[in-house]
Amino acid sequence: MKRRHLLSVVAALALAVIYGCGKEAPPPAPKAAAPAAAPAPEMITVKIGSASPLTGPQAHIGIDIRNGVQLAVEDLNAAGVEIGGKKVKFEMVAEDDEANPTKATTVAQKLADAKVAAVVGHFNSGASIPASKIYADAGIPQISPSSTNPKYTQQGFKTTFRVVAHDDQQGPTLGKFAIEKLKAKSIAIIDDSTAYGQGLADAFEATARAAGAKIVAREHTTDKDTDFSAILTKIKGRKPDLIMFGGIDPQAGPMVKQMVSLGIKAKFIGGDGMQTPNFIKLAGDAAEGMMASMPGLPKDQMPGGKAFVEKYKAKFNAEVELFAPMGYDAVMVFVEAMKRAASADPAKFLPEVGNTNHQGVIGPIAFDDKGDLKNGPITIYVVKGGKWEALETVTPGAPESAEPKAAEKSDAAKK
Repeated sequence: MKRRHLLSVVAALALAVIYGCGKEAPPPAPKAAAPAAAPAPEMITVKIGSASPLTGPQAHIGIDIRNGVQLAVEDLNAAGVEIGGKKVKFEMVAEDDEANPTKATTVAQKLADAKVAAVVGHFNSGASIPASKIYADAGIPQISPSSTNPKYTQQGFKTTFRVVAHDDQQGPTLGKFAIEKLKAKSIAIIDDSTAYGQGLADAFEATARAAGAKIVAREHTTDKDTDFSAILTKIKGRKPDLIMFGGIDPQAGPMVKQMVSLGIKAKFIGGDGMQTPNFIKLAGDAAEGMMASMPGLPKDQMPGGKAFVEKYKAKFNAEVELFAPMGYDAVMVFVEAMKRAASADPAKFLPEVGNTNHQGVIGPIAFDDKGDLKNGPITIYVVKGGKWEALETVTPGAPESAEPKAAEKSDAAKK
């Protein structure tokens, strides 16, 4: 009996051991799932048009503008801009208008067909004015970095803007300077028969006449001519105190060289089209003492001027010619408008361009109801020691206390 009981206990223990060894271990607790990665923002390409002369005698100025646009596009792409939650790659589409009004309209249509979101250009007023109708019809905003003829923004288009003062400001500024600072009493005027050159000369003449100056000659040439001996010989006999030229440096350089060779002692002044390093190169020693106006502050007085000039030189191994900073800022104005509208669709961001309040390389940028730059400064320069030197800067229409401080006067202005 005892033996039977003992066997039962042993059997029970064996079964317990067998059952325990065969039982499956509980499964491990599941690991927490990793949070799902946020989807990458959608990438879109936004095309920015650049229109200016890239060939011909004015190509140095047109390439300068294009280079400013290129720098802006590269800086934006490096910054990784997002618009409306979408990452943007900006692309420059540069076209050559050859400084020709007819070619400018062809270029404008080509850019519209390429679906650019905005256009920086054109350089010449004679190109910007006819091209602006095509951009307006396509609903594409256009900022000219350089066109100064007032008509450009007086056509009633909601798409036209500029980031420089216009010639109804620049011409009178030149006229007042000629009368008040240079004490000119008899003046000869020459223009290149373009929308820019003739418009600037007309505004200058009206101011000079109103101030009591005698206009002893009003002559016309073209933006293709380089021989001005006949015009200058005629003017020499009138013995002017001052010759004013409305035109671009390919004409202004040879003109002053021929003027000096003919023994004409008059002072010489022009507008922004001749305020270039190329003018000094073309005129040689005859450039000394010649004067010109330029919409905008001197580059070393622009808020972002020093850094921009250094960046430009490092990228292109060249000096800024004229309007590269304005071209750069024009791109930035467009992109800030896109950000505010949360869209790169011209129909959506165009209204925001007019609401611009941008601190650019050139200074503060805001537009009036026509698209003109508000409170655009104008600087008068003189060639001294083979370089352009600022004489004074004024802001037409601004209170005298609000005008930028005048630069030190050179001997040319004191005579």
